[in-house]
Amino acid sequence: MKWFKIAKGFSISLLIASLMFTSSVFTAILYAKIKYRPADSHAVSGYDPASGTDQAADKPEQNQTEGEETKVNPAAMLEAPLIQQYPELPRGCEITTLTMLLQFSGVEKGKMELVEELPWDHTPIQWGDQGQITYWGHPNEGFVGDITLGSPGFGVYHKPIATLLSTYQSETVDLTGKAFSEIEASISNGIPVMVWTTVNYKVPVNWMEWDSPQGKVKTTTKEHTVLVVGYDEEHVYVNDPLKKQKQLKINKQQFVSSWEAMGKQAVTYREANRKGS
Repeated sequence: MKWFKIAKGFSISLLIASLMFTSSVFTAILYAKIKYRPADSHAVSGYDPASGTDQAADKPEQNQTEGEETKVNPAAMLEAPLIQQYPELPRGCEITTLTMLLQFSGVEKGKMELVEELPWDHTPIQWGDQGQITYWGHPNEGFVGDITLGSPGFGVYHKPIATLLSTYQSETVDLTGKAFSEIEASISNGIPVMVWTTVNYKVPVNWMEWDSPQGKVKTTTKEHTVLVVGYDEEHVYVNDPLKKQKQLKINKQQFVSSWEAMGKQAVTYREANRKGS
């Protein structure tokens, strides 16, 4: 009888432990689904790519008809310049990446020349009681803050970059909000694409928000841009202004997720008459 009670007690304890483990696993899975739900991954900067309003994450793809996919080669690779943003422009990944794209197109401009033409948003930064940013400029209006390390600075998004690109390329193409297959199609057709990602090519964990004259901005300090120069079934290849290796290989699924998290921003051009050099 004593052994029966011990065995019965052990069985009950084992059942309780099993239920607790199952509950913890379910909780972890549920947390992951909430934390990385698609709506969060696209609602990044508080703007619609076309109008600057707060609706970008909810709009459907406009680049292709329903059931139709962009046809691209299974793999492609381009030889493009690699330019470093350091030491002159520690926060200048965007203008440096644009320089790579323009030099690929035949425009003989350096990053220090182009930075003088970059649109800026000079809205002063304001801080909250907890040391957080509460009010600043909007990166879809121009570069926010200091592009060096002299004072606080952030970066710039696709709209001002597309505007600057259009002064040199009459067929500027803003692919923001399109499917990643559109980026692959451009590379397949011989033209690299400037895209917004993160410094480690991963979906950010820590986000920050501030208000601006154009509305709320939600972003991350890991914001970064690179020039996509190639792809295959499993990888994306980039020229990164923070790296010294050309055609750096990155896992495609990981890279695409980081690009989506930063609002699916991408800018390039089509072959046409160049405006100047």
